[in-house]
Amino acid sequence: MGKSRYLIAEADKPHFMTCTVVEWLAVFTRPETVQIVLDSWQYQRQHTGLKLYGYVILENHLHFIAQAPELDQCLAGFKAYTARRIIDHLQQQKAERLLQRLHFAKAAHIRDWQEGIHAEMILNEAMMRQKPDYIHANPVKRGYVNLPQHWRYSSAANYEGLKGLMEIDVW
Repeated sequence: MGKSRYLIAEADKPHFMTCTVVEWLAVFTRPETVQIVLDSWQYQRQHTGLKLYGYVILENHLHFIAQAPELDQCLAGFKAYTARRIIDHLQQQKAERLLQRLHFAKAAHIRDWQEGIHAEMILNEAMMRQKPDYIHANPVKRGYVNLPQHWRYSSAANYEGLKGLMEIDVW
């Protein structure tokens, strides 16, 4: 499976992004691996000017809407940090089967969890309203929850005025 490339044409504009785990492996069934992603976003919000407008993390992929002065560099940092920390965590937990599958899938590349990042620039207000609805509906479509705000690893609760796992930015 080839590694997809992300292209950020206008690095200061908001983008809708999708990250898939190689071979759609269920890496995010562990709360600790989800926390690694959340920690990375939180760090970038505090130190790089990342604005996170919405997210959802499912067992084998995640979607998020973000903007930063240098979004391409934020994505590179996100990828490097999460890759190293997730692999380290899986090694500490002796998740040998999952590590072997990740290693096999990434044999031609650096060991990582991501197939790549697909980025789509947000072009207008309508698109910015549509994308959070789309990402928040993912767990409902999969039958995991009845309402988007019930999915713990999502910003849907924030959009309903409730407290989510992390603060998000308002568009």
